[in-house]
Amino acid sequence: MNDREYDELADATLLAVEEAIEQLEVDLDYESMGGKLDITFADGSKIIINKQPPLHQLWIATKFNGHHCEWQQDKWIDNRTGLEFWVLINDAASKQAGVAIQLEPTA
Repeated sequence: MNDREYDELADATLLAVEEAIEQLEVDLDYESMGGKLDITFADGSKIIINKQPPLHQLWIATKFNGHHCEWQQDKWIDNRTGLEFWVLINDAASKQAGVAIQLEPTA
């Protein structure tokens, strides 16, 4: 993957997360700026997703731990746990919100 392809994929993923949050009935705030997306929960905790262009990765920091996702077989995959990006985000968001969160990319 070249830098342009990485930027397009990473930016599309961050936008998909924003759009998925907008569809939720759970009150989450988010702020996006410069390749970084902060999702803020009612208790003040955050999930931060940010681009890591030199490594062609998306990094995810949650209340519980951090993850580094790489593009593999048309998906972002956490290189430590093997979890797919959306599975990882939903699990972390559900734990931090205290209710089930189901973020999905719009088709």
